[in-house]
Parts: sequence; C-alpha cells; structure tokens
Amino acid sequence: MSPTHVPPGSATKAVLRAGRPEDAETCGRICYDAFAGLAYEHGFPPDFSSSEVGVTALRGLLSHPGFYGVVAEIEGQVVGSNFLDERSAIAGIGPITIAPGVQNSGIGRQLMIAVMQRSESRRFPGVRLLQAAYHNRSLSLYSKLGFQIREPVLNMHGEPIGRTVPGYAVRSATSDDLEECNRVCHDVHGHDRAGEIRDALSQGVAQVVEHAGRITGYTTGVGFFTHSVAETNDGLRALISAANEFGEPGFLLPARNGQVVGWCLDHGLRIRMVTTLMTIGLYNEPSGAYLPSILY
Repeated sequence: MSPTHVPPGSATKAVLRAGRPEDAETCGRICYDAFAGLAYEHGFPPDFSSSEVGVTALRGLLSHPGFYGVVAEIEGQVVGSNFLDERSAIAGIGPITIAPGVQNSGIGRQLMIAVMQRSESRRFPGVRLLQAAYHNRSLSLYSKLGFQIREPVLNMHGEPIGRTVPGYAVRSATSDDLEECNRVCHDVHGHDRAGEIRDALSQGVAQVVEHAGRITGYTTGVGFFTHSVAETNDGLRALISAANEFGEPGFLLPARNGQVVGWCLDHGLRIRMVTTLMTIGLYNEPSGAYLPSILY
C-alpha cells in the first residue's frame, strides 16, 4: 500500500521529526491540498489560492527561529506538519495539515500532541488555536485534547475601506512604541505579544493608532496571520480603515463585536467563513477590541 494512502478510519503511526527549511516545498503543497480539499468538501473557497502560496507561507515558518515545526513521515515520505508559534507570552498552534490520503488515521492527533508537549516543555502558560468551524472532526479532536471553546470568530474579506475615523490618527509604528503596544495588549488580553510586534516592526508593517495624544491601539497588519488590539471599537475601526490591503483570505473579527461586524458589512466587507477560538491554560476575557491571527 502506498504510504500516502490509508483507508478512512484506519489507524497508522507516523514518525515525527523537527521540521527543516528544505521541507517547505512538500509541506506547502500538502498544506494547500489539505485545506483546499476540506474547504471544497464543505462548499467554501480555500484559504490559499495556490500551492505556491502554501509553500511560501510554510517556508516562512520553517525558517523562522520563533516557530517550532514538526513533520510527520510514513516510510520516509512527508505526510503532514504542524507548528507552534513561540514568539510571545502565549503559544499559538497551526497550521496543522495532513496529506489527503492519510487523513483521519491518527496522524493529526500525533502532530497535535507533539506541539502541546513542546509547549509544556517551554512552560508556556497558555496555548491557543483557531479552527474552521465547518470542520467538525478537528473541533472534536481539539476538544478531546483539552481545548476549550471560547468564541466564534468571523473571517472578513473584501476591498480596503480607505477611510479615516475622526479623532483617531494611524501612523507607522517605531521601536519606541513597543512598550506602549505591549501595554495596550496587556490591558486588553492580560499578556503581551511582544515577539510578534518586534517582527512587524522589523518588516515595517506595524502601525499604531493615537487618540487624545496617546497610543490606544496597534496592528501587526490587518490580515490572516497578523493581529490587532485597541482599547475601543473606534480605535479598531481606524486601524481597519487605514489598511491598504487585507491579503488573502482576509482578516479575523470576533463575532461578539457586533458593532464592528455591522460596520464592516456596511462598508462592503463580507463574511467568508466562521472559525472557532480554542484555548488551554491561561485565558482572560478580552476587555477591549481586537482582531486575532489565525494562530490566536
């Protein structure tokens, strides 16, 4: 039997190892195929427009020192991968993808347990993920592994809004703003995301929003793999409005924030799909406005 095909429901044991940059081509293609297959099966567009986009995304993770990657092999052939974002105080899981021919055979559980054990060994107080709400099997797996459902999060997409919010000025962030950005994140979430902010600063994509002479929010980019935090909805609207693009497949917005959801819809954005925020360990109910990344 081919190592990339296992009958549905059959259990198989993969060999796990640390991911390497040279795994990007294979893992990226699997990432695209896995997400596209699940999306089409449920009547949704895929997260990535092509396998090339998947390869680029995973190459970035496999070469970044702030991410831990684990790869699954059967008979020496790569059949899946998973990642742990270790850049900040809370760890984020994903993307986890398994080759279509060996899905539902226990490899996903192996990959999840591997990154959860890594998180425990690194003593992260909490770990989080977002999963596609239409994928019941992954929701069941994560729940069995101890993750708690926190809230639904909407994937918004569309053209940039290109407006301003009176009284809220958005500008490029500098390294001098890091402390204030960490303060805002801590006030809203109870922890900072300093590692991600540093990456965004080094890439020149971080922005802050100022109101009444002080920083009241920031973004590492309004997109799928980035996050934003603001003290108020007006600050969050200003950050969304200032974005030149949302990229594919858009950005993520908690469904509970009805005011900003309605505002986005009124400005031509649409809901692509629903995701579910799930957590283990430290979690504080957010006390402000925010956009999570697909990792958390």
